[in-house]
Formats: sequence, C-alpha cells, structure tokens
Amino acid sequence: MTALLEVDGLTVSYAVAGSTRTAVDDVSFTVDRGEIVAIVGESGSGKSTTAHAVIHLLARNAAVDAGSIRLDGDDLSRLSPRAWRDVRGRRIGLIPQDPATSLNPVKRVGRQVGEPLVIHGLAGRRGADARAVELLRLAGISDPKARALQFPHQFSGGMTQRALIATALAADPQLVIADEPTSALDVTVQKQILDHLDLLARDLGTAVLLITHDLGVAADRADRIIVMQHGRIVEEGSAPQVLAAPRHPYTRALIAAAPGLRAAPILRVASRPVSSSERSSSEHFERQAPKDAAPLLELVRLRKEFALPGRVPLVAVDDVSLAVGRGETVAIVGESGSGKTTTARLALRLERPTAGEIRFDGVDLVHARREELRTIRRRLQLVHQSPFASLDPLFSIADIVDEPLRAYGVGDRAERAARVRELLDQVALPADLARRRPAELSGGQRQRVAIARALALRPELVVLDEAVSALDVSVQAQILALLAEIQRDSGVAYLFISHDLSVVREISDRVAVMQAGRVVEEGRTSVVLTTPRHDYTRRLIDAIPGRRAPQGVPA
Repeated sequence: MTALLEVDGLTVSYAVAGSTRTAVDDVSFTVDRGEIVAIVGESGSGKSTTAHAVIHLLARNAAVDAGSIRLDGDDLSRLSPRAWRDVRGRRIGLIPQDPATSLNPVKRVGRQVGEPLVIHGLAGRRGADARAVELLRLAGISDPKARALQFPHQFSGGMTQRALIATALAADPQLVIADEPTSALDVTVQKQILDHLDLLARDLGTAVLLITHDLGVAADRADRIIVMQHGRIVEEGSAPQVLAAPRHPYTRALIAAAPGLRAAPILRVASRPVSSSERSSSEHFERQAPKDAAPLLELVRLRKEFALPGRVPLVAVDDVSLAVGRGETVAIVGESGSGKTTTARLALRLERPTAGEIRFDGVDLVHARREELRTIRRRLQLVHQSPFASLDPLFSIADIVDEPLRAYGVGDRAERAARVRELLDQVALPADLARRRPAELSGGQRQRVAIARALALRPELVVLDEAVSALDVSVQAQILALLAEIQRDSGVAYLFISHDLSVVREISDRVAVMQAGRVVEEGRTSVVLTTPRHDYTRRLIDAIPGRRAPQGVPA
C-alpha cells in the first residue's frame, strides 16, 4: 500500500528584495495513514514552508520550483484553485501557527468552527452549529455551548488555538497538518489536544504532519521525526532512533538545547511528602533574590471582573497577592483561562482592577494620573504572546525596535540606529533584517524583534507573556541565556508568564501557580516543581512533554 502523503523533490523559493532565496531544497518524505510524522528544526529551517506547500497556502512571493505532492495517489501540484477549495478542510485540515490572526473577529466562534461542514455540504447550518459545540468540547473548552456564541476577542490565546484545532478536525480530513498546534497551550490542555490527535491517528487512521519546535512533544507523540536545517532534511528516522542516537551534529545540538530533554531536566515529583525542614533546607541553597526590603512590584489582593452579556460577571483574578523583587524572576503558571495573563496586564496597569492595590517602586498605579503612568511605563515593558499580532506590518524591523526610543525622545538618529543594531545583535538577529518587514520573518524571528523592542529603554521590569513559546529550542535557549545575562548586568526584574514548566524551572527564582483566578501555590521554583503541595500543581507537572523520550538522550 502506498503512503497517504508523498512529497518528492520539493523545492520552494521566495522572491525577496529583487533576489530569489531557496527556503526548501529537494525535500522528500512520506506520511502513512494513521501515522504521526514530526518535522522539527530551527526557525527559518523550512519546516512551515514545507507544510504550507503541501496544502498550497504559500505566500504570494513564494514559488514551487520543483517536485511533486501526492495525496492518496492524486497529484496535488496540478490542481486548479477551484479544485483546491474541495481539498482544503475536507481532505486536508490545517491547524495554523498563530491563533491571534486566524479567526474572523466579527464572527462568532461556533459559526467559524462549523463552517467547513457547511462549505463542503456535510451539514446544514443548524447541524453545523450543533456539531461545533461538540467539537469545542472535544478540544477541551469548558461550557462549549456558551463559548460557541462568543467572539474571538473573548477567548484567551490557548482557547483560540483550541477553537482552531476544532475547526481543522470538523470535516474528518484524511490528513491534518498541525503547524505548532500547541505552542500557545498550557501543558494540561496540550496533553489533551495531543491525546486527541493520537486518537485520530490510532482509531480513525488520520495522518498527522506535526510541525513543532518542541522536541518534547515530538519525542512523546511522533512515530517518525524529520529534522530540517537550511531547507534540507539532515536526519530522519523513528522517534527513539533520532532522539536516543542522533547521527547529525545539528540534531544533537537541538536535543542539547531542549529544556525537556536535557540530562536532568524532566521534573520528578517526590514520591513522599516533604517535611517543612527539608523544604526550608532546599530553599536555603537556592539562588537568593535581592534582599531589598521593598519589592519593585507589589500586587495586593487584586480582583478583576469582566462583564458578560446577560450573565453574572466573570471573575478572572480573585484575591491575588504577589511581589517581584529587583533583579528577580517570578513566573506565573497555570492553565489557559487561569488568570495569569490578566494578572500580568493588571501589573502593567493595562487593565484597571475591580479591587486591590498595585504598587511599582512604591507608586500607587491604580490611582496614578495619566502623565504619572506614562513616566512609570518607561520603566515597565511587555513582550506579548503573539509575535504576529504585536508588530506593525507596515514598519521595518529597524523602525519597530526604534519606536520606543522615538516615543520617549531618547538620543538622536545616529544614536538610536546604533542602539537598534546593538539590540538586534543581542537577540541573535542579523543586521540585514533591519530593512525587512515582519511578514518577511519567521515566527521565531518576529518574537526576537519583540523582545529587542521591549529592551530598548533598558526597563527595570519586563513582563514576558509566553515570550519564548513561539521559538524553536535552540533560539529559545539563546533567548533565555540572553535574558539571564541582561538581568545579571542590569538588575532588571522579570514577571514571566508561561505554560512551559521546563522553561520556568530554568529561568525563574520563584513561581506562582494559578487556577481559576487564584494563586493556589507559591514558592521557590525548584521546591514547588519537585515537591508540590497542591494537587493542581502536581497535575501540571505530570503533563510536561518529554517524559516518553527514550533513556540515554545525550546532554
């Protein structure tokens, strides 16, 4: 029996600034029915371009120069645009990388989830609406009937991604292309979604082409792994073979950079209760936070309610108290909808609390005047979760990084240009990217631009909202090392919002675990993540990807 998907000799190039750049070079692979194949590699390695070529959704400046793509024996490279409309959604489902720009903001979520059923004549409008509710439930969204009537802006990033997954699976396609499908999801929902993809592959024979930078996910879920570098396949094999005995130096480097696969990174929960004296002893040897009497940021009994039409208000943050010291990294973890991002927005005073206090360096931000807030905000910066939605598409990269310097009148043009070059170098971006626009960069490159912009004013506190979730493992390791180096040199503090507990373990001094708007556990990171008191924390740890990786993975 032939494979469901056959890609042979695929070569794709992009026209950029009057020249042609090859992004995918002579790539060949197959995906069998019921098989999960993961393509991994650094940002810009060609993995997403390969996936988009399979479903014929390349950018306008892209061209397929050579090769063929066959699905169940049919040559897709010869299809007309009209014929492609019958393939997309029905035979091939796509879970896109960016949840923030993939749903129509003026249509209710349920209608969008059920849309493939209507387009392909698989259900009427009423039947599609009912099926959409069931699909949202299967994707892990609570109260799906009510959520189906909401609009995308009322969903968190993780919930939006789950809605996109539901949409991709609506018509029971033969092949699902999952382009970073869980990068915006917390670990428990990530596990639930990946379990669902496993079920599709095992029970329904659905083939899955998984594009991911998370080698822990690939280790847990893929039957085979394809490693790409500079547009070419450098290694391919079964997941145990590639991860336990990698042949190519690039593969070994990727594994060494993955926080979930390094020699001693996977968190192991203590098998017995830990005494208070043992916890105190463990905390004594942790890297101590600065001992300033007054913290830089204080959140005191914060509460935030959001009005819902015809319903009681939604309590997003409930009685949350938290402090961040100078030069300290405090992480907030929890499931999508737990209130962690709302807490971060309150800390920056981008939202006004319903009750409670916010103090930055002793200044009351709740009642601060506009000019006072503007002055304070120079010392506070934010790196958003989505690098696609947070960068102005009409600005060059240089203009984006330079924007806060211009806004606050820092330096003359030459000094600002020098600062931009310094920042791009800090975040491992080549200087020639300064003239490009965001659409010409990969997702990981865009996030590095966002981090460079946040650092431009040399702030005292940076709030990082899932700031490394879009990055491949090697760039993620670079950024985490960069953040640590900047913190050592400047004393900047970080409030780090993340669903990736492996990353949190590496970067944070303390961690607060949120559930349903409340902090259920807080303490030194290594203590909380190895000897958790709360059952919810234990569930988060148990869901960390990478636990199925073969033993003997090289450090």
